[in-house]
This record gives sequence, structure tokens and C-alpha cells, in this order.
Amino acid sequence: MPKPNPDALDFLLTRRSRPAKTLIGPVPSADALKPLLLAAARTPDHGKLEPWRFIVVEKPAMARLAGIAETRGKALGLDADQIAKGRTQFDQGHLAIAVIEVQKPSEKIPALEQTYSAGAVCLALLNAALASGWGANWLSGWPSHDRPFMQQALGLEPHERIAGFIHIGTETTAPPERPRPDLDSITTWINV
Repeated sequence: MPKPNPDALDFLLTRRSRPAKTLIGPVPSADALKPLLLAAARTPDHGKLEPWRFIVVEKPAMARLAGIAETRGKALGLDADQIAKGRTQFDQGHLAIAVIEVQKPSEKIPALEQTYSAGAVCLALLNAALASGWGANWLSGWPSHDRPFMQQALGLEPHERIAGFIHIGTETTAPPERPRPDLDSITTWINV
């Protein structure tokens, strides 16, 4: 019989992302952030390729990213609401970790599995931050999918892309609960 870890299971059953707009300073120091990054780097990774890396975006850099998002939104012909939404996460952000998917050549590990691993890193980092008492949220949005934004804001190479921005800070309000999936409607049991 396996040895249960009820505290860990309770955390996973009750975890809730905090809206990024409600996060303020203080934010984790570099020393406090390192264990969170280490926890995220323990994500399953077929072939030990490490198809991801981290870019820590601190408050002083947020204004630059917000400006690039606005410039790119205008160049793309987006409407004012889309542009505002694209820059808001940076205008309001205090600390974010950009999880960067780094596609690596492999005869054994398909590109899609590398993408899955990068997504798992995002969730692991989010959960590590929450488990450490910080408020955290995983955001993407159109700037995360815009190649010129990736290059100008973060200096990404052609084989890299943004898997997500994990915003971390001090929680100001309790997060609202949201509807959860109906387990019976999304689960199929096969026994033959």
C-alpha cells in the first residue's frame, strides 16, 4: 500500500491561481525564487532534453515589455482593447518568470512532447509559488504568440517560444472560486 501525503493532495485539490492584477510587492527575492525554479525544473522530461529555460522579468523590465506589446499590437492592427490587454500584464506586473520552450533536435522525443514538458514546467512553477505562500498566475495572451514580441522583448531564438508568464507576488485578496469540471462527464473507465 502506498504511503499517502495528505497535505500535498489537499493542496492540489484546493489550489487556486490568484488573479495577476491582484498581486503586489513584495515579490520573492532571488534566493527565495531559486527553490521554486528548482521545483519546476523537476518536471517530467523524456530524454532529459530540458526543452525549456527561465527568464526572470523584474519590475524595472516590465515597462519595457509593456511598451513593446503596445507597439506590436499597433503594428498588428489590433483594437485598443486588445492592445491594452496585451500590455496590462506587464504594466501591472511586479515579477514574472517567462517559461521558454526550447525545441531541441531529437530522433526519439517528438516536438510535441517537448511542448508538453514546457507546459508542465509552467504548472509546476505556479504550484511551487502557491505552495510557498505566494500569489501566482500563469498568463499568456497574444504577445506570447507574436514572434517579433518574443524576439524584441526577450531575445528568443527561432527554435524558442514563450510557454507562459508566471506572475508571482503578494496576494491582496482571496481568489474567487470558479466552477470545476464534472469528473463523471470527462472520465471514461476501460477495464477490458
